[in-house]
Amino acid sequence: MKWKWLFSMLIPIIILLILPFLTTNHSAIKSTDKLYPSKQYFPVFQQNYLMGERDKKTTERNNSSHNPTKKEQTPALLWGVDSASTVDAKLLKCTRDYYGVPAIWGRYIGTKDNVSSGLTKTEIDLLHSKKVKVLLIYNHFVDATGYENGKKEAKQAISLTAKLGIPKGKALFADIEPTYPVDSEFIKGWVDELSQSEYRAGIYGLFNPENKLLAAYQNAVSNNPNIQKNTIIWTASPHLGVTNKKNQPTFKPQGPKDSLLFGWQYGIEAKNCNIDTNLFSNKIIPYTW
Repeated sequence: MKWKWLFSMLIPIIILLILPFLTTNHSAIKSTDKLYPSKQYFPVFQQNYLMGERDKKTTERNNSSHNPTKKEQTPALLWGVDSASTVDAKLLKCTRDYYGVPAIWGRYIGTKDNVSSGLTKTEIDLLHSKKVKVLLIYNHFVDATGYENGKKEAKQAISLTAKLGIPKGKALFADIEPTYPVDSEFIKGWVDELSQSEYRAGIYGLFNPENKLLAAYQNAVSNNPNIQKNTIIWTASPHLGVTNKKNQPTFKPQGPKDSLLFGWQYGIEAKNCNIDTNLFSNKIIPYTW
């Protein structure tokens, strides 16, 4: 009977001794479960990971669409047209079908009777909807001589441009035709007045040795070098004839040396549409709208 009594005394002692080990092992099992989840959790983990990778790729793709690659950047040369006629859906379609889609369209500010219709806000909106930029031309004179005359014409050009809501920094091109008398004083007055405004000075014309415009410009620059730095040149020389966009010529305009020669009207009076054809350096973009 003594051994039964001894055994009954030992059992509680043994239980008290092994109980801490049992508790520790149970906690270890739980900790292990946290570190090494069972197989049933892996599909969920893989799914979340794959979804995260998919979202990451979608974000990268969206970002790339807002950051054009080098191929999508503005080309060095831009094909464009100009017209004395109002730009409407019919003229746009004619130009597109026969010649191509222009990047720039030159239009006259203010109507000149029997010569050109004035640019309107409706035209601007239409051209902008087609992602075509507008180049501004002023032609309300036939005499390009005299300093005060140059300033007067510039003031009128500024007024007409402001009425159209044209933003600052855009160039206004004085249209000096080959038959107009011209001197350096007119160019000085034109540039001086525009330099004091929100707009930039531009001159369009035949800049070749046979035309008086080139000599007048060079004389103006010799007296005031800032004229060369502040005046955008759009030349109509040499004349090669109208082409479509695909067959545009190599960019070889003729104009004043070291000038801001950014535009070249190489073809006039297209057969199928009332337009002239041009090539522009992309440097002209900031001066168009």
